[in-house]
Amino acid sequence: MRRSGLFQTIEWTAADTVRLIDQRRLPVEEVYVECRDFAAVANAIKTMQIRGAPAIGVAGAMALALAARAIRASSFDEFFREFSRLGEELLHTRPTAVNLAWGIDRMKRSAEKNRNLPIGEIVQALIKEAREIREEDIRQNMAMGEHGKGFIADGAAILTHCNAGALATAGYGTALGVIRAARAAGKRVSVWVDETRPFLQGARLTAWELHQDGIPVTLIADSMAGHLMQRGRVDLVVVGADRIARNGDVANKIGTYSLAVLAKEHGIPFYVAAPISTLDLSLKSGEEIPIEERSPEEVTTWAGIQTAPAGVSAANPVFDVTPARYITAIITDRGVARPPYDASLKELASRA
Repeated sequence: MRRSGLFQTIEWTAADTVRLIDQRRLPVEEVYVECRDFAAVANAIKTMQIRGAPAIGVAGAMALALAARAIRASSFDEFFREFSRLGEELLHTRPTAVNLAWGIDRMKRSAEKNRNLPIGEIVQALIKEAREIREEDIRQNMAMGEHGKGFIADGAAILTHCNAGALATAGYGTALGVIRAARAAGKRVSVWVDETRPFLQGARLTAWELHQDGIPVTLIADSMAGHLMQRGRVDLVVVGADRIARNGDVANKIGTYSLAVLAKEHGIPFYVAAPISTLDLSLKSGEEIPIEERSPEEVTTWAGIQTAPAGVSAANPVFDVTPARYITAIITDRGVARPPYDASLKELASRA
């Protein structure tokens, strides 16, 4: 599961299965899961064995490729009805990240494009499409890195939140891809990593990735970021995104909005790195982005240990929305968008 020394999150195997790392087991154990059918991949997405907007877009496409292999139909219309039903089912596993919907829609378009072929050939075309989506994601991440590395000065101290690295994508990463590209260009960098409560994606995943790459990393509790900014120890913030509205409002892991406000207060640049597939130009603003709520137990317990009094209620919104006015620039695989985002994002989205 390595590509040129970099971590790969998900792959379509020679045995026509989907192999992915169980991210819930990191960093203590590096365990891989072999998904042999649609239900297994759908469950992996829902339970966060695989997570990260681009990664679940790839996983969703591969889930539908597995589904296509199992559908028994005598006509395209019959096949497509069941294929579409499973796509709708998959869509509800993680509602905030638009990449999942994007992957599902792309697979449906591929099926329709090949509707005149025999069912068996349509299935093979869908497997090919899912595998290409994965390869495209890696290429897009590397392109993002090239577009974004110029924002990082030699010797910069970077703050990041959650996990926007190889584990959140098919490989290389979005926010971490920008950091990796700067490092590859010979720049000395160090990274502050928020632990990212309550699921600890920063502590468990981002710190693990950077440590494996040999990039200097220091883990902090989320509540320490403002202190470090106040003391002049953060030069810039780079985060990923799960959905971006056409005005540039960004939904990302809960706690991102707080960091953006702090960065603005301290005059620190705040960058978002995300592929074009994360744009949702159908939404006027971030107010229209659905925010996923997960189990309160993720807040009141950790690894099966009760960390709050029994019976205490807990809120667990998984994402928040950062208004565009706090964002210095949005780095995509097609270039960099700057304010006003209504115009710049639309222009990037229109590029071939």
